Amino acid sequence: MKKILLIILTTIVVLANSEELYKNCAGCHGENGELSALGQSKIIVGQDKNLSIKQLTAYKNGELNKYGLGNIMQLQLMALSKNNIQELAEYISKMPVKSFSN
Repeated sequence: MKKILLIILTTIVVLANSEELYKNCAGCHGENGELSALGQSKIIVGQDKNLSIKQLTAYKNGELNKYGLGNIMQLQLMALSKNNIQELAEYISKMPVKSFSN
């Protein structure tokens, strides 16, 4: 029983942390990942977790400059750990894809 409770609490903490991490992204990508960042990027809601990890890591390391947003993304990701990036990618991949009107 203690193991189950620990797993549930850990899941809740990771989810809460992921939501907090995403708040830094929402200004450009929208509260639900529904916006094209600065009118240039693809919409990220529901994006594949592994693709997000690859892209976020490359942005953080200064190896990616898609849509000319490399410097902005690198600054946004500077303080994130590898684990933070994985949590954020998981959160983005599980965002519900909805039909958004402009």
